[in-house]
Amino acid sequence: MKPTNSPKTYRVKSFGCQMNVYDGERMADMLDKRGIVPAPEGEEADLVVLNTCHIREKAAEKVYSDIGRLTKAGRKAGKEPLIAVAGCIAQAEGEEIMSRSPAVSVVVGPQAYHRLPEMLDKAVQGERATDTDMPAIAKFAALPERTKRFPTAFLTVQEGCDKFCTYCVVPYTRGAEISRPFADLVDEAHRLAERGAREITLLGQNVNAWSGADAKGDSCGLDGLIRELAKIPELQRIRYTTSHPNDFYKGLVRCHAEVDKLMPYLHLPVQSGSDRVLKAMNRSHTADSYLRLLEEMRAARPDIALSGDFIVGFPGETDAEFEETLALVDEVGYAQAFSFKYSPRPGTPAATMDGQVPKEVMDERLQRLQAALNRDQLAFNEASVGKTCEVLVERKGKLAGQWLGKTPWLQSAWFEGEVAIGDLVEVELVEAGPNSLAGKLRETVVA
Repeated sequence: MKPTNSPKTYRVKSFGCQMNVYDGERMADMLDKRGIVPAPEGEEADLVVLNTCHIREKAAEKVYSDIGRLTKAGRKAGKEPLIAVAGCIAQAEGEEIMSRSPAVSVVVGPQAYHRLPEMLDKAVQGERATDTDMPAIAKFAALPERTKRFPTAFLTVQEGCDKFCTYCVVPYTRGAEISRPFADLVDEAHRLAERGAREITLLGQNVNAWSGADAKGDSCGLDGLIRELAKIPELQRIRYTTSHPNDFYKGLVRCHAEVDKLMPYLHLPVQSGSDRVLKAMNRSHTADSYLRLLEEMRAARPDIALSGDFIVGFPGETDAEFEETLALVDEVGYAQAFSFKYSPRPGTPAATMDGQVPKEVMDERLQRLQAALNRDQLAFNEASVGKTCEVLVERKGKLAGQWLGKTPWLQSAWFEGEVAIGDLVEVELVEAGPNSLAGKLRETVVA
């Protein structure tokens, strides 16, 4: 590779989960600190970071497609960009990416992206750089101060997974479960709040597996961290995702009942309503234990909005077992949910299991499941009509005078009025759609 000029502009393109969004933001912080600026809209960037996700099938092929498109567009514009591939595909397939795509200058895994600046220095000198090391959460100490102002912010508190679900690559790409120190998280949350964050979402592959020692040196779980963050005056809302049913405990349930700043929303993946399928997935919970946990949550916070994840067509799943999933959906009545066709990931036990379900069967099951989930989401939104609630203003809408924000139940709501981004305002919800609600602004602006 020939030496190139140092990049002056960048673009970070993140795929997949909210943790990837957080990682993408932190890589952008590092590039900003080096004086590299975001590329103007519509212009090709000197540096493109593809922050990848490895959960779905053919994800790697999409990355190669993006690399080809970027190379072609760069040649057309008269400047080929430096391309860095980051994230979980980089971790899983780093060597193959380098051998297959000469246009890629940097490959960096999700636990090593704090080294991106020095890797770029090598790339500018014509030396291709790869780093897929998985140090014990050392990257957070090396990341620069966050300077951008947003009304909402992500805060990664825990990374990795020890559950080894048979369909999932996360333990192999993100490593073992590890928790960031309590004091570091409290300090970062204070700084985010001082910069205008009114809402913080705590992130982790298994966020409720977080544990640490509080300011007194006593051991605590996620509930203890939430209670400490709730003391921050400027911070008005706290959320967390994604939870695992096996790591849910009584203290966290009580937290939902006792901490006003903890929003009435819970994303708790179940994946299937069939106990046999759950066992084959190595989920270590049953449909009944999951439903009993949701009952506890609703008893603690009756207005809680429930969300989940589902996989259809897991190897060996029968029609009757899929019907068990539909029955669970009917019983819960989700406010939101995410559903996917099973996608075999190389290196996972499920990829070689007998009974791989035909694509057309998965397609039909997914359509039926999504119809049920969409039905329930609309019903939840319709049941919200007539309520007056606080909405956090996040951005302007498409029309003049229109604003968009989130209700406490993570619904998108739009309304008109004289407000500003970051305001918490009282809104009467007056009309429901499948994906959002229309509201009427009350005069009261919440401080």
